[in-house]
Amino acid sequence: MPLAADNAHPRHKSARILAAEALGGTGVHASRSVHANLTAPALVAEAVRRSEGQLSVDGALVVQTGQHTGRSAQDKFVVDEPSVTGEVWWSRVNNRLAPEKFAILKARVQAYLQGQELFTQDLYAGADPAHRVRVRLVTTGAWQALFARNIFIRPRPEELADFRPDYVILHAPQFQTDPAIDGVRTSTSIALSFEQRTIIIAGTEYAGEVKKSIFTVMNWLLPAKGVLPMHCSANVGSEGDVALFFGLSGTGKTTLSSDPHRKLIGDDEHGWSESGIFNFEGGCYAKVINLSAEAEPEIWAASHRFGTVLENVVADRYGRLDLTDQSLTENTRSAYPVEYIPNIEMALRGGHPRNVVMLTCDAFGVMPPIARLTPAQAMYHFLSGYTALVAGTEKGLGAEPQATFSTCFGAPFLPRRPEVYGRMLSELIARHEADCWLVNTGWSGGQYGVGQRMSIRHTRALLRAALDGSLARARFRKERFFGLAIPEHVPGVPAEVLDPCESWPDKAGYDRTARELIARFEKNFAAFEAGVGDEVRAAAIRAAA
Repeated sequence: MPLAADNAHPRHKSARILAAEALGGTGVHASRSVHANLTAPALVAEAVRRSEGQLSVDGALVVQTGQHTGRSAQDKFVVDEPSVTGEVWWSRVNNRLAPEKFAILKARVQAYLQGQELFTQDLYAGADPAHRVRVRLVTTGAWQALFARNIFIRPRPEELADFRPDYVILHAPQFQTDPAIDGVRTSTSIALSFEQRTIIIAGTEYAGEVKKSIFTVMNWLLPAKGVLPMHCSANVGSEGDVALFFGLSGTGKTTLSSDPHRKLIGDDEHGWSESGIFNFEGGCYAKVINLSAEAEPEIWAASHRFGTVLENVVADRYGRLDLTDQSLTENTRSAYPVEYIPNIEMALRGGHPRNVVMLTCDAFGVMPPIARLTPAQAMYHFLSGYTALVAGTEKGLGAEPQATFSTCFGAPFLPRRPEVYGRMLSELIARHEADCWLVNTGWSGGQYGVGQRMSIRHTRALLRAALDGSLARARFRKERFFGLAIPEHVPGVPAEVLDPCESWPDKAGYDRTARELIARFEKNFAAFEAGVGDEVRAAAIRAAA
């Protein structure tokens, strides 16, 4: 039921109080209806009533996000406040915003929101109560409220009675920021104030900004508590053996962690504390371009259910989906609660990892499909974060993947310096004696445009061998370019696949391309070499003398 904000008649007093409670801590004073903590069916009904989207034949809500079909990474700002300025990693992913400019922007967005019909959701980030953050979202869209409800952890009804937010998100997708007034770059802005514990998202309908703004908050808060925040998926085997899968969007975190033989803990964001692993979220945000029921049955089924939000997926007038259609974007997405996955660890928690997997989507096609890493190599590759950005995940990317180095496999979401997270991971791996692996889900037999994308069947076979412990007992040899230990034999995987050079018809082309990539590794390593120890420097990829 919407909560009226009309002050004209005594009979509205109770509704006014409820509206004020729903907006507590936000600085917004509503003059129109406030829909507080609506359930998924109610939000779907509101979204359809307001013509925000259409229902698929299976009942999923299909929406479009307009010109923004990915994150606006260059428009992310952190307020330069006295208590945080010395600890923030000021960079192209954390642009400074003056406190006085944030005050203007905040007041303008609050004034805008109080004149709109609003939807609020009170949610948790963090499955471990000891490290949980309470989030209050205020938005003008029913479907964005449903997205947040699907993605974050939903409190029990009795927990909502005295809910007080730790962080507030003021979400105004139709509000255009003004660089001259607000001190920002464009009409789109994502601004975080760690002192005021407020996030403003304006000028973009892409819901991934909501999700990643809270991930940035967790990356800020948890290291101070001795907890490592991670951009990774996680699952657990029947014997309680937890595995982590680091990687950027499009490298296979969601796909590879959704394993019918292992329970999913979460597909994207986790913390590693003294108690083990815990999910930050209560839902999944899967890429669905070219999704098939045969290759990814769990994600397929979840994406064809009532309550799921499908972003920029193309549907005809009857609601029939075409998951191969990328006319809107290649970054088509499905957002659904974790309970839509049949093989889920409902506690969203697990013990300490036995295996740590780093996923890279190598567009050059020269990295091996799997390699065993020493602890020093693991820290080097974690800090390097080599992969390829896949089209659509950020605004402005072209059709071809772009080789990139995103430190900690999540540079856009790190408010602290990368070395903070790198040291924590290194210490945790050593303390819990986890095996570490580098897995290439990119190209084989040639670079992008020449070779083929790595077979998911082969990748799954390699991961099964790694996670069940058999691969650790295999014979390894050192390949000649990157210093990586690659297995000589893995059941179900052809020998020529295991050695990337053997998969290339053009051997001279392989050597030339490998050296080109090594030069990129060397250039990237120079940025953080001074902040690591001798063992990591010795493990760095370098051109042969």
